[in-house]
Amino acid sequence: MREECIYAMLRAIKRISRLFYRFDIAWVHQPPADPWRRLRLVAFLNHTSLYEPLFVGGFPDEFIKRIAFKGLMPVADKATRRPLMGFFFRMVAKNVVAVTRKNDHTWNQVLATMNPDTMVVIMPEGRMMRANGLDKHGRPMTVRGGIADIVRSIPEGRMLITYSAGLHHVQTPGQPIPRAFQTLRMRLETVDIATYRNRLMDRFGPDGFKKALIRDLETRRDRYCTGPASADEPVYAAALG
Repeated sequence: MREECIYAMLRAIKRISRLFYRFDIAWVHQPPADPWRRLRLVAFLNHTSLYEPLFVGGFPDEFIKRIAFKGLMPVADKATRRPLMGFFFRMVAKNVVAVTRKNDHTWNQVLATMNPDTMVVIMPEGRMMRANGLDKHGRPMTVRGGIADIVRSIPEGRMLITYSAGLHHVQTPGQPIPRAFQTLRMRLETVDIATYRNRLMDRFGPDGFKKALIRDLETRRDRYCTGPASADEPVYAAALG
């Protein structure tokens, strides 16, 4: 019953977002024949707004259904305690685990909740960018190491990396009412998890794996999130589902 309610809510958000927003979503490389199959991990890069669920308007129903029925999402405990938005955040995936920003029992619960069918959806930076390009403490946005634990834990399947161009033109943190009729831009990429993990392990070893993964994701983010691809980097249209 919970899964059906989540799926209905996400479908409703999709319909609303497509009424009020335009989408510019494309792949940075030629995608696989069926890019939505075998997804075990979704890494959302460039977290800028609480209104990022609007992006579901650009994804096919099969992806949204997988979030509702198989999704596992770590969400900041601070967000889940909000009076109204807290309920929403507790209903964005089948399993929502409230986590602190520390490597403690809450993060261990995320890892313990994973199973062979789970699709983990994570915002690897772990906090939200403010209008000045920094986090709320004035620090640069960096990828946290928790995603390395997840990549280590998933034996096979694909990781979908989403490169958001940001939503400050829709809603900045603290702004009560979002702006409608804007374009939401995102780039997509899939990588085979086992191949990706083994490449980093072979090159940097177990001790250097986490730092290498963080550096790689930050490099990808800085390349694809900040603006259109250059003329020598073709993009591949993603049909809105």
